[in-house]
Amino acid sequence: MPASAPLTLGTRGLVQHACRALAGSLVLALAGCNVGGLGLPSPDLGPAPVPQVQTQPLSAPSGPTVGEVLGTGPIRVGLILPLTQNGGPSVVGASLRNAAQLAIEESGMGDITLMIEDDHGTPDGAAQAAQAELGAGAEIILGPLLAPEVREVGRLAKAAGRPVIAFSTDESAASPGVYLLSFLIESYADKIAEYAASRGKKSFAVLAPQSDYANVAVGEFQQAAARVGARIVTVARYAPGQPQSAAQEIAGVAGQIDALFIPEQADGMSAVGAALAASGVKTQILGTGVWNDARVTKLPALQGAWFAAPDNTGFNAFAQRYKAKFALDPLRLASLAHDAVSLTAALARAQGAQRFSQSVLTNASGFNGVDGVFRFRADGPNDRGLAVMQISAGAASVISPAPQKFPGS
Repeated sequence: MPASAPLTLGTRGLVQHACRALAGSLVLALAGCNVGGLGLPSPDLGPAPVPQVQTQPLSAPSGPTVGEVLGTGPIRVGLILPLTQNGGPSVVGASLRNAAQLAIEESGMGDITLMIEDDHGTPDGAAQAAQAELGAGAEIILGPLLAPEVREVGRLAKAAGRPVIAFSTDESAASPGVYLLSFLIESYADKIAEYAASRGKKSFAVLAPQSDYANVAVGEFQQAAARVGARIVTVARYAPGQPQSAAQEIAGVAGQIDALFIPEQADGMSAVGAALAASGVKTQILGTGVWNDARVTKLPALQGAWFAAPDNTGFNAFAQRYKAKFALDPLRLASLAHDAVSLTAALARAQGAQRFSQSVLTNASGFNGVDGVFRFRADGPNDRGLAVMQISAGAASVISPAPQKFPGS
């Protein structure tokens, strides 16, 4: 898509929602928030007129840029990705990088200058990339992807007084000033427990592998069940790829439960499905957003299962634009880089000197991106508006829509 093309829905939503959400707590330069020129109505700033004020002028930093540079704006933004891993190119890094380019072109080239550095998939590489970008005047760093690298980047960025918006799913990597834009396991577990309880499910069992992902998911699901007044009858754990005996354990309590939570990755679900069928377990099955995958939705034992996930609508539109430009399908997490870059460009345009302050980034109303509404918490993790999907006839469809805004916003 050429840079002069109209902004697409994902980027428009970020601009409009950022302006509307922040109007109540910040003095805005109205010209920065007027998106009427993009073919959209100007955001509603409330019944009382908001005075137009002058904000601190934006001036380009001196000194050379680093890494691959996209955009020509006065605000320098760092992006750290695993462009290479184990000595070779990374498909994950390439998909994130392409999504960032798409966001720059859709938002307009003149808001930010994006400097992209490779962390080589290592903490040392991430630290070197962060030092280079901070030295070149980056006001905020986007990425990296993995928790050990996020911790290194966060340490250096905090020392420089700069925020980070990273992509790790490990909530322990977050901290004040180091925000996670990713799809967090905890959010999936909370959402599906709350939905199941709302549908009358009050007695749960858990079937889970011995893995870091499952450890987090099980702990959060237990807490969520307690909050909604449900009980956990049993937690059956199994070695990765060997769920047969654990499934038999679930079969032994089948008469006491009305739902079964399975925090397993997509590539492990074939063995789980076979074990459930062999053990004769028949109950409402619950899962997480990693099940939004044909390897899961086509399994006979998973038909009728519920799982929490972002609504696919925005991602599907993003994927079409991505494929039109790069002749490739994006990886599912590519939307994170797109939303991070779109958000920084929108804030650079709308918020003047306060653009990346804590009060702006943690505004309670949040922002709207490819995967729906999201907001950063002060301690670093995020809240997301998630849908609940049901697997039926080999596909997943929405049975409980994602909220369009957060309560009270």
